[in-house]
Amino acid sequence: MKRRDFITLVGIAVAAAVLPARGQPAMPVIGFLSSVSAQAFAPFVAAFRAGLSETGSVEGQNLAIEFRWAEGQYAQLPTLAAELVRRQVAVIAATGGIATAQAAKAATTSIPIVFTSGYDPVAMGLVASLNKPGGNITGVSFFAAELSAKRLEILRELVSSTTIAMLVDPSNPNFAGELKDAESATSALGQHIRVLNASNDREIDAVAATLAQERPSALLVSSDPFFLAQRDRLVALSARYKIPTMYNEREYVAVGGLISYGASIADGYRQAGTYVGKILKGAKPNDLPIMQPTKFDLSINLKTAKALGLTVPDRLLALADDVIE
Repeated sequence: MKRRDFITLVGIAVAAAVLPARGQPAMPVIGFLSSVSAQAFAPFVAAFRAGLSETGSVEGQNLAIEFRWAEGQYAQLPTLAAELVRRQVAVIAATGGIATAQAAKAATTSIPIVFTSGYDPVAMGLVASLNKPGGNITGVSFFAAELSAKRLEILRELVSSTTIAMLVDPSNPNFAGELKDAESATSALGQHIRVLNASNDREIDAVAATLAQERPSALLVSSDPFFLAQRDRLVALSARYKIPTMYNEREYVAVGGLISYGASIADGYRQAGTYVGKILKGAKPNDLPIMQPTKFDLSINLKTAKALGLTVPDRLLALADDVIE
């Protein structure tokens, strides 16, 4: 074989390996935007992939995923969203709270967006309605923030106290609504809220010092992706200072938290994955209503209750969906 012919054949082989076959579409790319970290939210990413697979969409086979993690820095979300828009991804999965969805919505009016959020997306101005979201956006709402009153009622059955400490993240643009609901609920119960603020690791250290000094009778952790990412640390603080604590998600109870009440976050991410898969197959966001939880689970860790010297009422045990012994 002549040298020129050999070089030509090598060039053809390389081109065949790099370029898609004639008529074969390029593999679509999903942009996965999150306010938290990859390590903390690994179980939810797995649930998202499971939802994709339900529609026949499998990473590495017929789609790719590009991840952007804000690592708890909400101010980084607009920049990360803009990166995905410049990348011209097929769909943006905006996860880890309403702030992520807002950043994605501000970045594009054409690329479909599927969000996950604990807040009411209509009240937050994210969508026009639950049935017809409008524009290029749809998603899953856990309505986690709207359950503060119910969580406080349950907590009162475990601990009788006039003052409840509440941990909030003031960098979350929508924390005020949840705090207002909690303050209204405690007022109706003849109680008072002691607000503790934390938006980063240093401020959690300050909260730990406050807990050590004040030793509140009970603690309510607000619905926030940053706190969920810090669940092991927060649960350890409650155990160290023997503070009965109510959470919004089972994931806290699974790592030793006392009690939680809320929708399944993992199932919400799975549902978001199915919506992304449907959009890849041609569905329009405005034709996909906002998915809402149909069930809220009460989880109780009896081992933690015993360590705190608490007796869980039979009524709560009967209502519990998940009891960890």
